[in-house]
Amino acid sequence: MSDRILNASFRSKIMSADEAAALISSGAAIGSSGFTPAGAPKAVPVALAKRAAAAREAGEDFKVGVWTGASTGPSVDGAIAGAGAMSFRMPYQGDTNCRKGINSGEIDYVDMHLSHAAPFAAAGFLGKLDYAIIEIVGVTEDGRLIPSTSVGNNATWIDLADKVILEVNEFQTTDLEGMHDIYRPAMPPHRLPIPIVKPSDRIGEPCFRVDPKKVVAVVNTNASDICAPFTPADQTSQTIANNILEFLTHEVKKGRLPQNLLPLQSGVGNVANAVMAGLQHGAFEHLTAYTEVLQDGTLDLLLSGKLDCASTTSLTFSPEAQAKFLANSKALKSKIILRPQELSNNPELIRRMGLITMNALIEADIYGNVNSTHIQQGTAMMNGIGGSGDFARNAYISMFMTPSTAKGGAISCIMPMVTHVDHTEHDVHVLVTEQGLADLRGLSPKKRAKLIIENCAHPKFRPALQEYYDRALRLSPGKHTPHLLEEVYSFMPRWFAEHGEK
Repeated sequence: MSDRILNASFRSKIMSADEAAALISSGAAIGSSGFTPAGAPKAVPVALAKRAAAAREAGEDFKVGVWTGASTGPSVDGAIAGAGAMSFRMPYQGDTNCRKGINSGEIDYVDMHLSHAAPFAAAGFLGKLDYAIIEIVGVTEDGRLIPSTSVGNNATWIDLADKVILEVNEFQTTDLEGMHDIYRPAMPPHRLPIPIVKPSDRIGEPCFRVDPKKVVAVVNTNASDICAPFTPADQTSQTIANNILEFLTHEVKKGRLPQNLLPLQSGVGNVANAVMAGLQHGAFEHLTAYTEVLQDGTLDLLLSGKLDCASTTSLTFSPEAQAKFLANSKALKSKIILRPQELSNNPELIRRMGLITMNALIEADIYGNVNSTHIQQGTAMMNGIGGSGDFARNAYISMFMTPSTAKGGAISCIMPMVTHVDHTEHDVHVLVTEQGLADLRGLSPKKRAKLIIENCAHPKFRPALQEYYDRALRLSPGKHTPHLLEEVYSFMPRWFAEHGEK
């Protein structure tokens, strides 16, 4: 690893993951790298979890708070929450162990817009950050840190933490050097406009800076990001993608979008990948992306030349796509820009560039309100709001997409009223399912309800939704957004009772 750590001061602090984990005391707040499993530390959190498990067996209580960019995967959330060692978590997660801890009440979870996380922490709203554990690719001779496959909140954690632990991951290619654009907006009242007007603009530095005195440990690792493989798009995902692509073609014909569209943002999942695959074979050329995550479909668009440039904060590739990225990393260096999530999710930039945004949901209601975080009648957390609110509120066109049913067709994803509101109808321009697409722009609540029921609801549930709406229109005390509040959340139980299904 001597060719990865060129600074003598940093080389003198090389130690094992167990030795580094031993520096962290119970009750500490830890800022971890990782935006999805991409760029997450691979060794120290696992060693810390083992230490916590041993402490628990000895009858001692050992817990830490964890701050990240987004979800992290098994090496951080899975390990620490799985050991029962997590007391606090922010701002987003997607791990089974972590979710269990949150919903059992063992983990205090602050779910927040990802663009808010760094400025909230910098303002001191979250308390003091004791340690930052950051994966990097290497250390330059003058002590700058070469970032890994995600940036997230890493620059903020390095600045705020009292002590910094670095994992230098030899698996990650050194071709990542120069792919990053590290820039942190100032805090109010000194904040200036961010000078980005197109996704390809670079305004910062290629590396992180750190006070060498804060670095207490450097750990060598050699492990790939643990990102799950993508399954091929099923018919439902493909149909949703086709509906979106048809809509975009229509918008171009109407003159509301240019021939190369506007910068694209898409959330994580098979539907988003299916949309990107569709663009691969479509008529659109010289596309751009300004998003928080690059997935397999976006990588293919870059390699084919359909996509000119992609700005992101994370390279969340399946194992197959990781290999493809490594094989083409030199050619991709000029096409990919990795930024802090303060920039990738920044409302000012999203509004300025006029993004087309595509995000998933758990349920939507007949008026266009969206729940993207909660299950079990709005009482339990699934993952979190992530960046969907950053993008939806400020997009030129904000799309939300979902299959029309869940649980094998047993539950409608279009409901009379959502059990938890993450995105109000004001921020939902277009709703898409495999049944069709509802363009809600400029429509009153009653017109939205009619269109959503007709175009997006599954035929199995459409009559019951229509019957609810018709009765609400007659009996609701107000006629602007008709509702029967005494029965909105008994919609599915009543449907099961009437149709003899469970």
